[in-house]
Amino acid sequence: MSAPSVTRSDVEVARERLDEVVVRTPLQYCERWSTALGATVLLKREDQQPVRSYKIRGALNVISQLSETERAAGVVAASAGNHAQGVALACADLGVHARIYLPTNTPRQKRDRVAAFGKGFVELVVGGESYDDAAAAAKLDAERTGATLVPAFDNPQVVAGQGTVIAEVVDELKGAPDVVLVPVGGGGLLAGTIAALGDSPTRIIGVEPAGAASLVAALAAGAPVTLDELDAFADGTAVRRIGDVTFPIIAAASPEVVTVDEGALCVEMLALYQTEGIIAEPSGALASAALAQLEVEPGQTVVVVVSGGNNDVSRYADVVERALVYEGRKHYFMVEFSQEPGALRRFLDDVLGPDDDISLFEYVKRNNREFGPALVGIELGSAEDYEPLLKRMDASPLRIEHLPPDSPLFGFVL
Repeated sequence: MSAPSVTRSDVEVARERLDEVVVRTPLQYCERWSTALGATVLLKREDQQPVRSYKIRGALNVISQLSETERAAGVVAASAGNHAQGVALACADLGVHARIYLPTNTPRQKRDRVAAFGKGFVELVVGGESYDDAAAAAKLDAERTGATLVPAFDNPQVVAGQGTVIAEVVDELKGAPDVVLVPVGGGGLLAGTIAALGDSPTRIIGVEPAGAASLVAALAAGAPVTLDELDAFADGTAVRRIGDVTFPIIAAASPEVVTVDEGALCVEMLALYQTEGIIAEPSGALASAALAQLEVEPGQTVVVVVSGGNNDVSRYADVVERALVYEGRKHYFMVEFSQEPGALRRFLDDVLGPDDDISLFEYVKRNNREFGPALVGIELGSAEDYEPLLKRMDASPLRIEHLPPDSPLFGFVL
């Protein structure tokens, strides 16, 4: 049995249903990326929804169509956090009770906001290591209780609701843009984008985190497959398996699909904050991070969906660290010092350059040993300072070992 399709007409019907409830988010000109690409880059600010992501659209499109009997039975949902907030807000507005399953890696900030949006209509159930674990638990709940399951992405009405993001873009621009980039988790937004654009010649690009590339795997296999390993850093798009409803829609349209490394995501998160003043979670920066690997024709209009904005500010220290490592400006070394006065001074004078800074120094003196190891983190003024640093290290009598980012020991510092 083939999966149901979603058309432009379905998206338009959803838009009429949601128009008075969902915020019509702005298209913001991005000078930074426009200058870099020689194009007009516009950010579709879905982080300005009340729930800080487009997920309210699909959730509300499903829940608002429930019968009185179905509303009385309640709903269940699973989410990494953003869909949960959309369901919670929709349920509070419509007076429908919900149980929402969240994986244990859902940031505390997202859990708290789900509870706040639910206003007493929502019960949170936290368990499982990933979104897929939570989704399995929610499905069993629906089967056991008769509540309506509101999927995060794998449902035609959810897809139609998410498609209203791009329908708004087309309306504001008075036509389809030349290029559209959207983040991909389970594929609901990408499938909705394809439906909304119909037969438009727009270049559609789906962007996945490199550590959770379920769409790339599905396209290679010709059908949805389950990833053996999953990096949950971009928790909003960390999905082990692309949707059974969304995949056929995506595969039939053959959009471009690219992946973004974790470090590049962190670099873009910081750039969005420092330049555009946008607080984006990793998945929120996913689509714009892909612009660094994109080539477009001069003067083209490029629309990038920014969603979501549910980032815990306590994560920024980790984000800065990962960005510096990715850019080649932060390195870690094991240095064996002789346990005598002046050893550290000689290291500073002979090895460090004028713009190099020690960001970490972990050392325990052992009185019964001639040498002692130290873990040293060095932040460089620029990535170009790395090779001169290595040459000075080679010339030093000290025994120094570089810790590459793929080393198991690197997990202690990052």
